[in-house]
Amino acid sequence: MYTIEDFRKNNKSENIIISLHGQLRLNERNISVDDVMNAIDNGEIIEQYPDDFPFPSCLILGISVKNEYIHVVVSMNEEKIYLITAYIPTSDKWEADLKTRKGAEK
Repeated sequence: MYTIEDFRKNNKSENIIISLHGQLRLNERNISVDDVMNAIDNGEIIEQYPDDFPFPSCLILGISVKNEYIHVVVSMNEEKIYLITAYIPTSDKWEADLKTRKGAEK
């Protein structure tokens, strides 16, 4: 399982590998790599996906450089962060805390 500090120590643009899916989503959602890096720097891990392949991944809630809440799904090996996707969480899928999925058991 990752900690947010694991991501912060490698959080440099040269260490971020963006999947094709991730690049498409960043472009369509007008989210920049700087937004992603800022979210990692000030965010927290809210979900872990230990069974993802080829590396476990997690969901981070953070703040973009535009001062908006953002969700970032990332995985990591020893030195590289792999950006899977990023999006602005919406109230139709997330509770007001933006950490709890609507309909999720508490």
